[in-house]
Amino acid sequence: MHRITLIPGDGIGPEVTRAARDVVLASGAQVAFEEVPAGQRAEQDCGTPLPAAVFDSIAATRVALKGPTATPFGGDYRVQIERKDAKGVVGKRSYPSIAIALRKELGLFVAVRPIKRYPGVESRYEHVDLIIFRENSEDLYVGAERMLDEGTAEAIKIISLRASEKVARFALEYMRKLGRHKLTIGHKANVMKMTDGLFLDTALQTAKEFPDILVNQRVIDALCMELVMKPETFDGLLLPNLYGDIVSDLAAGLAGGLGVAPGANIGAGCAMFEAVHGTAPDIAGKDLANPMAMILSAVMMLRHIDEAKAADRIENALKRVLQEKRDVTRDLGGEAGTQRMAAAIIEKLK
Repeated sequence: MHRITLIPGDGIGPEVTRAARDVVLASGAQVAFEEVPAGQRAEQDCGTPLPAAVFDSIAATRVALKGPTATPFGGDYRVQIERKDAKGVVGKRSYPSIAIALRKELGLFVAVRPIKRYPGVESRYEHVDLIIFRENSEDLYVGAERMLDEGTAEAIKIISLRASEKVARFALEYMRKLGRHKLTIGHKANVMKMTDGLFLDTALQTAKEFPDILVNQRVIDALCMELVMKPETFDGLLLPNLYGDIVSDLAAGLAGGLGVAPGANIGAGCAMFEAVHGTAPDIAGKDLANPMAMILSAVMMLRHIDEAKAADRIENALKRVLQEKRDVTRDLGGEAGTQRMAAAIIEKLK
């Protein structure tokens, strides 16, 4: 029996994570969920958006399924973390968001985001099937910002050889495992010659150990243009943190929107699975949210814990529901709510 930490999150998070949980439990997978709060509810109940119970649970389960969590725009908002290290010494750190805090504290160095168009999902494109690998620990996302004066703000961009080599090797090994053969590195090394230059050079050097995979590179603006014009020509993308975040949403739009885009954050000792979309507070609690991205994130989770049979059953059931279009949410062309769509998938599993 696999124990899974379940983090409902904010906004539509509780609705879509409940849908994903119910589908997983109906699939025959040998899993048990342990729910812990994070986000606004946790801040109200525990005085912090990321209580120790979250880390304690993930330390035990090594796997988490997480709903979206809210992050305020601008200002000086920081998530404050106090945790003991292996020697029992309490360390205090702060991060710009809950998601970044979890990735950094848990050592989740890479985000894996499959982008795939499913039959039944409206898109401008017939064929979209690629994987985005986003470096998760560095770049401008370290949150090293300061005000130099009232009218000038400064941010520091950090790229290291170690982190770049780590994510490049992971991406190449992942591509090889799935039988994919073309990886494109996105960068802006023509301008940011030291930082993006180091990321590019390190990835290209690492790629020499994988002669079976064709590795090329594109300046990030040109890559975005090509991705919109001919998405079918891309198989895998390797990107620094900031570009990876932006391109993930762009690519999700090619396949039908954020409601269909799953994701995983993976480290050496644990993994966290979450949809690419946000909290959508305008439709929270109204049973309108599309649960597909969260359900597909759960499918990724099941494959990660060697429950591939259950994962395949869920994905096939989802495909049938999408093609029939009777029980899908409004963004997918139907009139169903979150729970009705989940119930339809569960019915296909019987």
